[in-house]
This record gives sequence, C-alpha cells and structure tokens, in this order.
Amino acid sequence: MQHRFAPAGIDTGDAEKVGALLAERLASLIDLSLTLKHVHWNVIGPGFIAIHELMDKQADATREMADEIAERLTTLGGVADGLTQQVAKMREADERYALGRAPVMAHLGALDKVYEQVTAGHRETIEMVAGIDPITEDLLITQSARLELNHWFIRAHIENADGRLATEGTVSQMDAANAAVYALRADLPTEEIDLEEIELEK
Repeated sequence: MQHRFAPAGIDTGDAEKVGALLAERLASLIDLSLTLKHVHWNVIGPGFIAIHELMDKQADATREMADEIAERLTTLGGVADGLTQQVAKMREADERYALGRAPVMAHLGALDKVYEQVTAGHRETIEMVAGIDPITEDLLITQSARLELNHWFIRAHIENADGRLATEGTVSQMDAANAAVYALRADLPTEEIDLEEIELEK
C-alpha cells in the first residue's frame, strides 16, 4: 500500500520501503508469539512448570515487540496488517510449527530453530534500513538484543557441559526436536529417534 505521508526527514518512497520490511517483521513476531503460546499450552514432562511459565513471559515480550513494530509502521504512514490471514500470508517461516503435545526438550529443540529464523530476519532487516531510517534501525537493534536474550534462555536448556547445543547441525524443527530429546535420554539407542515413538504429535 502506498504511503501518503511520512515523518519529517524521510520521503514517502523511503518510508514505503521501510514499511514493507516492517510488515514482514510484524508477521514474524506475531507468528512467534502464537508459537510460544502454543508451546505454553502443549508442553509436558519433566521441567514442565518452568518452561510453561517461561513461554508466557516470552510471548508477552514478543507481543510487545510486535506492537512497537506496528506503531512504527503506522507512524511511517503505512498500515499494520495483523489479522490472522494476513500474518499467514506474510510469515517467513519455512515450515509450520512441527509439534503438538510434546515433551519439554522436544519443544525447546524446535524453538531453537524458530528463534534462529526470527533473529536472523531482524538482523537482515537492520542492514536493509541502515542509512535510510535510523529510528527504525535503532528499534530493530533494541529488539534484536531482546530476541537473542530470549533465544539464549531456550538454548541454555539444550546446551551440554562442553558448550555444544544438542541441536547443532540440524536444519528442520523435527530434526532439532529429535536431537534435543536424545541429548537427555541415555536410554534411547544412538540411531535417529522417531518422535512418534515417544508420543509426540506432529
């Protein structure tokens, strides 16, 4: 949608370019907040209460970031598209969230991949807006620090004593979930684990 106005100091063409990038970040953050609530509702097993509560805190923080992005977008003269069908169309995730009712470690492994994509998207957008809109750049830098901190809270649970992540070398959410489950299940064989065998829901 063409911007009809922009703040002083930035022309409408640049505002429109930045707005299009912010629309993508908005969809990504809304998607992340919904994913975190999904995990909050569906995580099970040892460590449940800590992760159940952590997901609520992270969902709240992510919704706050989405609100900041939406308000910056509208300040630039754009429209903040936050309806479910709009988010579904614009979301950047390569795959839908892979797990339903599942153990703590499986969800944390999958979330590691979700956070990787969201934080990488923010960093890429920072580079794109640099030199065009320092206000948006500053907002995204601040949010990136918060996202990376929340990502660290996830990774701290799937890191071993040597500092290696259980999800190292994985690409998909399901592979990451498998790897994270195996990391704390010495009773499982060394071959790849089938999540269906431990009652995960795809």
